[in-house]
Amino acid sequence: MQSIIGEIRDINRYPVKSLAGETLEVCDIESYGLVGDRYCAFYDETKEGWSRFVTARNIPGLLSYHAKLIDGDIEVTTPDGTVLGWDEQLLNEIQKLSKKPVTMSRLRDPHPQFPHLLSVDEASVLLVTDASLRRLEEAWGQPVDHRRFRGNFVIAVTEDSIFEGDWIGQRLGIGEAELQIDSYCERCVMITMDPDNLDRDPSLLKKVHQDFSLRFGVYASVVKPGRVQLGDQVKLLDNPEADVLRA
Repeated sequence: MQSIIGEIRDINRYPVKSLAGETLEVCDIESYGLVGDRYCAFYDETKEGWSRFVTARNIPGLLSYHAKLIDGDIEVTTPDGTVLGWDEQLLNEIQKLSKKPVTMSRLRDPHPQFPHLLSVDEASVLLVTDASLRRLEEAWGQPVDHRRFRGNFVIAVTEDSIFEGDWIGQRLGIGEAELQIDSYCERCVMITMDPDNLDRDPSLLKKVHQDFSLRFGVYASVVKPGRVQLGDQVKLLDNPEADVLRA
């Protein structure tokens, strides 16, 4: 059994952690998520574990660098329009933004704990709905750019009453792919930064905390790889394991 609950409105890919990404019309899903998503990252060598990642939480200027994946290679456009590859020249550019020593990962490093994922993130795919964005706009009293939430897929749902939190433990069919909805996405200061001018507005995070308990969007893992494109239907699939997963 399956029911249509929406369609894919936007597809976003972020080849480098905490850099601005790219919009796509079509993408391929592999076991770790979107092909080319979070392929690589910068590290702060004075720290260990997950805190090693250099992110826009610490260096907001990272969001002014735009990353693309082209034929398997990373291409980064700097704020002044210079196009660089994933190389020492780019590392020197990013090092200027930090007083601490910065290094860069290899492309598509395997995750040390979860071999089916990449090294950068524990979660595979991030989903956000247009209904939740509208709820937040109404609560905040201002337009909300979906790019603040860095979702891989923005889903236009068939009814405003649909809430993505209800999908946790369920499976979605999207294009040729099938995803398992695993958990909420807990939000942080990243969403306070305007993706175009990097201006901060802490009131947005406060509102997400008050009205959404900091939960906005959901993480999904890949059950079945496949191709997804704009306009593909999103179907809620019958999942006999759902009750067990919710428990």
